[in-house]
Amino acid sequence: MFTSGMVTIISKGLTVLTTKRYEYLSIDKIGVHPTIGNHRQLTQSKISHLEKDILRNGLLEPLVVWERQSGEYYLVGGFHRMEAIKAIRRQNPGYFDRIDVRIVAGDPDEIRALNLKLNADRVDTKITDYFETVIYLNNANWPTDRIAEFLDKSSGWIDEILKFAPMINQQLREKLESGEISWNRAKEIIQKTMKAPVGSEKSVLDEEIAKGQQKALKLVTYKTVISHFSKIKTQHPEKVYNLHINDLYSFTKVLKGKEYDDHDIGRVKSHFPELINN
Repeated sequence: MFTSGMVTIISKGLTVLTTKRYEYLSIDKIGVHPTIGNHRQLTQSKISHLEKDILRNGLLEPLVVWERQSGEYYLVGGFHRMEAIKAIRRQNPGYFDRIDVRIVAGDPDEIRALNLKLNADRVDTKITDYFETVIYLNNANWPTDRIAEFLDKSSGWIDEILKFAPMINQQLREKLESGEISWNRAKEIIQKTMKAPVGSEKSVLDEEIAKGQQKALKLVTYKTVISHFSKIKTQHPEKVYNLHINDLYSFTKVLKGKEYDDHDIGRVKSHFPELINN
């Protein structure tokens, strides 16, 4: 059973994705594209959790597959779910011979952007997950505002990736991914390296990386936040805030006082400008 028809999602005048149909598709027909895959190494604990959940409750969320041409399908979203289903099938032959999928259409650039967006909607996504795709889309002549709109980021944030990411070496990237160095600190290191005398760039880079993560400026404190919301609760007891999960995640990072970036600060300011005045 499937729903036919074409549904095109338009965002601020930009056509970004077409859902062709929902279908019950043979799992053997779904391949993995050589350049469109999962942005992060698969986590075995998550696969095991999903394996138990899918066995108990079924596949509640369809996989997202790209029909590049008629009858040719590639997985775009749901890599952990697919691995969980494969594990189930190894223990239970005949299970999930066919699975629910959302079939999407688009050119390779749009599909690559969709692939990143589906991965980036997780709360544990790091800025380094965006590097290759943002640069790729820029090279494919996507305007900065189109990339920003599709990925739910600011144009300034995208511009920073395009400016700094190509200059990040493997050592600095690993520290970014681990959270040992923040994006703001990484940009500072790169800027200092660019200003270094000719021939001394590597030594300056190594020295700055060795310093590790500078202590982040704690823009808000628990005491400030509790005091602020206590006042709001008293003066405006019916006050309602509408927050996206990414807003809440950014707020938590800023409140923690580390590993936040300008994008996180912008999200907090958009909802709670009275908490951050600088």
